[in-house]
Amino acid sequence: MLAVLLLHAALAAATPALSRRLGPKVFLLAALAPLAGVVLLVTAAPQVLAGEALRTVVPWIPGLDLWVALRLDALALLMLVLVSGVGFAIFVYTAWYAADDAKLARMVWMLTAFAGAMFGLVLADDVILLYVFWELTTVTSYLLVGLDDEEETSRRSAQQALLVTVLGGLSMLLGLIALAQAAGTSRISEILADPPSGGVVPVALLLVLLGAVTKSAQVPFHPWLPAAMAAPTPVSAYLHAAAMVKAGIYLVARFSPAFTDVGWWRPLLVTVGVATMVVGGWRALRQHDLKRLLAFSTVSQLGFLMAVAAWGTPEAAVALAVLLLAHGFAKSALFLTVGAVDHAAHSRDLRRLSGLRRRMPVLATAAAVAALSMGGVPLLLGFVAKEAVLAAVLGTEGVFPAAAATGLVVGSALTLAYSLRFWWGAFGDKDLPDQDPDAAPASGTVDPDAVHGPGTGLVAPVVALSAVSVLLGVVPSLADDLASGVSAAYPGAEPAHLALWHGINLELVLSLTALAAGAALFAVRAGFAGAQERFARAVPAALDADRGYAGTVRVVDRLADDVTGRTQSGSLPVYLGVIATTAAVPPGAALLWYGVDLSGTVLVDTPLQLGVGALVAAAAVGAARARGRLTAVLLLGAVGYGVALLYVLQGGPDLALTQFLVETLSLVVFLLVLRLLPRRFPPSVHRRAQVVRAAVATAVGVFVTVATLAATSVRTRPGVSEELLARSAPEAAGKNVVNVILVDFRGLDTLGEVTVVLTAALGIAALVLTARPPRPARPEPSDEPDPAEVPR
Repeated sequence: MLAVLLLHAALAAATPALSRRLGPKVFLLAALAPLAGVVLLVTAAPQVLAGEALRTVVPWIPGLDLWVALRLDALALLMLVLVSGVGFAIFVYTAWYAADDAKLARMVWMLTAFAGAMFGLVLADDVILLYVFWELTTVTSYLLVGLDDEEETSRRSAQQALLVTVLGGLSMLLGLIALAQAAGTSRISEILADPPSGGVVPVALLLVLLGAVTKSAQVPFHPWLPAAMAAPTPVSAYLHAAAMVKAGIYLVARFSPAFTDVGWWRPLLVTVGVATMVVGGWRALRQHDLKRLLAFSTVSQLGFLMAVAAWGTPEAAVALAVLLLAHGFAKSALFLTVGAVDHAAHSRDLRRLSGLRRRMPVLATAAAVAALSMGGVPLLLGFVAKEAVLAAVLGTEGVFPAAAATGLVVGSALTLAYSLRFWWGAFGDKDLPDQDPDAAPASGTVDPDAVHGPGTGLVAPVVALSAVSVLLGVVPSLADDLASGVSAAYPGAEPAHLALWHGINLELVLSLTALAAGAALFAVRAGFAGAQERFARAVPAALDADRGYAGTVRVVDRLADDVTGRTQSGSLPVYLGVIATTAAVPPGAALLWYGVDLSGTVLVDTPLQLGVGALVAAAAVGAARARGRLTAVLLLGAVGYGVALLYVLQGGPDLALTQFLVETLSLVVFLLVLRLLPRRFPPSVHRRAQVVRAAVATAVGVFVTVATLAATSVRTRPGVSEELLARSAPEAAGKNVVNVILVDFRGLDTLGEVTVVLTAALGIAALVLTARPPRPARPEPSDEPDPAEVPR
């Protein structure tokens, strides 16, 4: 598992350089990464499906108890079928789809990196590792959606996807950490084996689910997914059909066996899922762009998957396994179909496409199979999955299961309607534009005779993915072992027995009802489109998720502007005062509340220290009251030199030397700057402001003094200084412990500080050189005499 993960990383790093020589065929080389995942799942399947999970644990940061813990069980194996199996087909497809342009190198490493991140996500067995891969998929998705960074639409869509999914990811991180703390372990398998309860666990679960519903585009967070269709079509097929959007479904399916007994788990998630299924299907029927139609259909099917994943029974787990396979194969095939049609006809508008089935019969047939499978037509995998879902839901008694089944039937009817609309829009004959609501005027229709064939490289992956839907639809028992392995996470689960025919029962009646309703809805799509338009105009703006997202962004922007305008006043004293007050007042109040015992504190060792301290205090007061800038700087220097004298009296000559050098350098810099400033400070500020500044300074000074004395008076263990002294000579061969600390014990910190200072210096130099006015150009020498020298 670790080797396959590292292969993804290696190919992501190597393929950009090779893209110049190989062109788009570099994706065939990159396809070795998902192919390795396919080899892994094939070789590991017998052992995993026998009930033995594979594990790999590698130290990451042992001091923080962080490990690269990977675990391959039946659910992860199912996800690898989509991540690596479907991913391999999409990589091969992209080798013929991608253009040989400047974006090729970026696209190949981003897509390969995403494949690796998704591979790690489904195998991660540690909450922190899961979050790392989760956010890697978010970042790579953001980069892929915004691949065409010169287009404003791409940039805006990428930003929307990033904002929504990162919001969910951060909440998920908080929830996972809270669950790990409550369970006493960060291993996901151990948390689920002995799930915690009570306390913060319900809140933690809600935070985790927020990450799941945002990632899987559930209502009301779904608008980011249709917007993400700005990405290239293979990216949409992989990320937004087969892999990334399934991450939230995977998370719910992973946690359902342990937390389905939580009272609100099933009602909340199933309601969200059914609502998403209906809303997505409704919106899909209004789209004219084939890719956006598939985007909203993906939203609809993700709602279907969410409802099934959250149902929390062994039968529902079996149905989920089949439904994941059915949707992954069908939807990725349809997205690749859109890419092939767009590549050949240079249009995705279903009102302009007509008669393409005659120009590309193989692609049209494969797309018909995928569309009908998604619609749940018999003899295809989608039908088997839909019947399994209805059987699992109706197998639970109560009013809520009946209501959920009704919602799923409505969603299934919409699914067949938009599936038929997709195929008809892409390949059907639209010869009667006045009678066909999906047809544009004849002048705008793409001439089928002018459309070239899409090519074998674009058609073969679609045919392969559709063929799997047929094979598993006719012989569904081939998926028995995989579905049984997924359901084995539930106590009392029995082996699955998938079949195409279970006799005449309620599930079959509901399936046929949904098919009939979907076909009728497609037949009357003209009148239904008008009803949709009237409904859209009647819906309040507050219920429109797209307008809700835009309004939220505007409110946040205005709030940020208002807060920035009020807090960023441009006054350095105000900034320093706020920072100092924040740092001093809360801990100072805690010291006052709990009390501090300073009875044993020794304030002065020798009278000489008292004299130097008095001089330091007098110099500080003089600097605060000085009216001339030079006077204030010299008094500040006196304060620093006085502190250096205290170091000498305390027995620290090396610290005193460092203080002398720093103070001298600071004094020189101050004096250099003073040349550009007025000699005296501006007139004094208002009396009230002076009182506030004095109060803040006094409070901070008192707090720092008391906190320092309190910290030194409560020591119960030997100080770290003794350990540093003991180790400096034998480990670092140094006699000056300060130098040893800076160079050896915290050498990387020192290097980082030096780097920061150097970077800041380079930035300042660049700004100064940029702001410097250009020198006047010297006049070119001329043979003409100077007019002043010409005699009159």
